[in-house]
Amino acid sequence: MTFSSYEKRFTDLAKKRNYSSEVITKCLSYAEPLIRKKVPVIYNIAHFSSHVGYTVKYIKRAIKHTDYFYRHYEISKKNGGKRKISEPLPSLQEIQNFILTKILYKQKVSRYSKAYVPGRSILMHAKYHVNNHTVLTIDLKDFFSSIRTHHIEAIFKEIGYSQIVSNMLAKICTLNGGLPQGASTSPALSNIFFSKIDELIAKEVRPEINYTRYADDLAFSGETIDKEVLVAKVQSILEPYELKINASKTKLMTQHQQQIITGIVVNKKLQLPSKDRRKIRQELYYIKKYNMASHMSKKNIHNKKYAARLLGKINFALLLNPKDKEFIEYKKVMHEIIQHTI
Repeated sequence: MTFSSYEKRFTDLAKKRNYSSEVITKCLSYAEPLIRKKVPVIYNIAHFSSHVGYTVKYIKRAIKHTDYFYRHYEISKKNGGKRKISEPLPSLQEIQNFILTKILYKQKVSRYSKAYVPGRSILMHAKYHVNNHTVLTIDLKDFFSSIRTHHIEAIFKEIGYSQIVSNMLAKICTLNGGLPQGASTSPALSNIFFSKIDELIAKEVRPEINYTRYADDLAFSGETIDKEVLVAKVQSILEPYELKINASKTKLMTQHQQQIITGIVVNKKLQLPSKDRRKIRQELYYIKKYNMASHMSKKNIHNKKYAARLLGKINFALLLNPKDKEFIEYKKVMHEIIQHTI
């Protein structure tokens, strides 16, 4: 929709409802930059209600008693420990999905972010750092929950929404004052929020040092990196945004050791870490020796998706390195096994 067509429709309808010319001008002045940015015009909570198909009463309740609109559970992390997931109820999720698709997907994200953006991936994040002498990885502490409601409100205000509307949208997207891990809007909002920070970090380190980010994982690579100096620079950039580095996960790696970024080795080429390759190799050895059913019985494996998950790990290894002869053979073996069990 062009602004001129919106202006005509709005003016005609407003005059029928006896809006003053002053109010009409004020509304159109507010709407114009939003329409030019291709995001929905939202004047107030009642107007937002008409967009999403839920009553004003329901939206107010979701904002005021947000915790009742989520179910909480934990999932196991790959490297041990538990991750808390806060999943919105279907109704709130539907409202958040409107915000995601109609507003957030229209916003620019920095080129350094490789997560949560169509066409970008964990492979792009890792590939950017292949065959460098030194690699440094930095993990951000409590990333989603550290991005607060006022940060999100500022994002919507910058897009062009009013203070009241921005506050409403921010509260719909946050839980206990931060981004919930489990809401569809959280990844996109984290990327938009971090875009300025990405630019500041890149400006500080480039061109001597390469930089990319995958969610809360920051990766740097180059000929030489002074860990203490670089970490201090990054922390000074993060502080005004109320973000902190998880010092226990900061790691400097040279070419004389496995350089691992988000679970991918980047020394000379992309590859699974040695421990992951050994584990898959061992599983395939016993499967070929005893057959799948006997192996699962001996190892007390009851997961019916075990074969599919193992094949998934093999496929990921081949995605990293399609010419890996060992894993090409493993893939053939697994396909034969799966076909015989169907």
